[in-house]
Amino acid sequence: MSGPLRHAFRYCPQCRQPLAVGDEGGVGRPSCSACGFVQYLNPSPAAAAVIRRGNLVCLVQRKFAPKAGEWTLPAGFIEYDEAPDEAARRETREETGLDVRIDGLLAVHQGVLPPDRPVILIVYAATELGGELLAGDDAAAVGFWPPDAPPGPIAFSSHRRVLAALAAADREAGR
Repeated sequence: MSGPLRHAFRYCPQCRQPLAVGDEGGVGRPSCSACGFVQYLNPSPAAAAVIRRGNLVCLVQRKFAPKAGEWTLPAGFIEYDEAPDEAARRETREETGLDVRIDGLLAVHQGVLPPDRPVILIVYAATELGGELLAGDDAAAVGFWPPDAPPGPIAFSSHRRVLAALAAADREAGR
């Protein structure tokens, strides 16, 4: 199997029979003809924080694959029992050393984590409360830059869209 189906189970987790791709609601999904189990290949939820210092935005350089060396907003996957805004705060602290207050929802974007993992990115506006700006264990560097002049390539299309919207809003506001 290729594409998203490469993440599919090969055997039913309920009755252990082989799964086949079946038509479920007009979409090809792995399903079990023996017990009726259907595997939904849903996107993984992630959260990000947009932290501003004047006209600058906080960016993190990725230390590890995928996209090592490229830049992102402080972001990461939401844990099983974690609210999205809590994940944005946690990831910001882990990656940047900064404590933030979540001020509100800024955007929701669909994206793909290479090679083919679908992601829903929930982006929050955040205010810096304290801490010390310092690259965390999975970050190579961290800092503040203009949203239209990052220090290097932006790793993910969803993050590029957020930065483009910030830059457009700054231009419209005459900043």
